[in-house]
Amino acid sequence: MKLLTQDKLDAMITDYHWMVNAIKEMRSEMVTGAKTAQYGIEATLPKAVGGVGDPIMQEAIRRSKNIKRVAEYERKLLEVQKLLDKVTGDRELQVLNWMLDGKSKRWIGQNMGLSHTHIQNIKDSIVKQMVN
Repeated sequence: MKLLTQDKLDAMITDYHWMVNAIKEMRSEMVTGAKTAQYGIEATLPKAVGGVGDPIMQEAIRRSKNIKRVAEYERKLLEVQKLLDKVTGDRELQVLNWMLDGKSKRWIGQNMGLSHTHIQNIKDSIVKQMVN
């Protein structure tokens, strides 16, 4: 397991919300599969076979990379989730939950009556708690 630094954890918290959404979207793509023409003129055209010019092979490679990316995002999400219990204090927990929901520091600050700079300081405190 790689050593988790404060900078890496800070980035994972910042990226958490979009990674959740990316995983949902990529998983739904994996279920629906590739769409191919079955009728009309496209069905009568010759199909590419083998080689790097094969569009089906290229699509399979692209999807394979997506599967690896989903696994990496899941690993990062789980790493953050395992450390959530280390955060103490109502203010810190509220800031963390809103950040994981994708809210900006400015939005959080406005809703808590604090400056976005103060929210950044709270986030730094959260990251220190989680890493130690």
